Formats: sequence, structure tokens, C-alpha cells
Amino acid sequence: MLEWIPVNGSSVIVAEAYDPESETIYVRFTNGTEWWYSACPPSTWEEFTGQSRGQYLNKVLKFKPNGRYGG
Repeated sequence: MLEWIPVNGSSVIVAEAYDPESETIYVRFTNGTEWWYSACPPSTWEEFTGQSRGQYLNKVLKFKPNGRYGG
């Protein structure tokens, strides 16, 4: 089961999670939808959490394999 981490200060994302085994980032948006982004090694997770998440999502994550997450 994912351990969602609340995100403060983002107008787009309210929570995030990371599965290092599958190298997948999970994102919960303000509207409640959840998405997964794969092919994300630990360095990508560190970059994502170390800056504006919305900008990183649009510049990097949206080009990775992704889809809606159903929990």
C-alpha cells in the first residue's frame, strides 16, 4: 500500500508517493484524481520533490509512461 505524503504550498498537487521497487511516482491532484508516472529512478524522485512540482511534472514527468491510478 502506498504511503501518501501531503504536499504543502502547491496549487496543483496535494499528495505524492514513491515506489522505489517499480520506480514509480504517484501524484494526487487538487481535484482528487491520482496518476502514476513510471521509469522514475530515485534521482527523478529527488528532483521532483526538490523543486516546483507542477513545473517538473510538465517538463519531465508527463513525457514518461503514465496513467490514471485507481488505488
